[in-house]
Amino acid sequence: MPHVTIKCYKGRPEDVLRKCADKVASDVAELLGCDLSSVSVAVKEYEKEDWKPQVWDTEIAPEMETLYKKPGYSCD
Repeated sequence: MPHVTIKCYKGRPEDVLRKCADKVASDVAELLGCDLSSVSVAVKEYEKEDWKPQVWDTEIAPEMETLYKKPGYSCD
């Protein structure tokens, strides 16, 4: 039932992305007290030049007040 989307720059090897998704899923299941089979994880990769318009401006900046973990950078 929990679904997590990881957004990052393109360029990481497929095995690294899979390990990251597996680790996130395991941690989510443990911390939220649900079965691992209930957790799904997506990875969406972006070119560096697309990060600000497609992720920062549309999802991070407008939701800053609701982020439990805020980024340590800005795109200003």
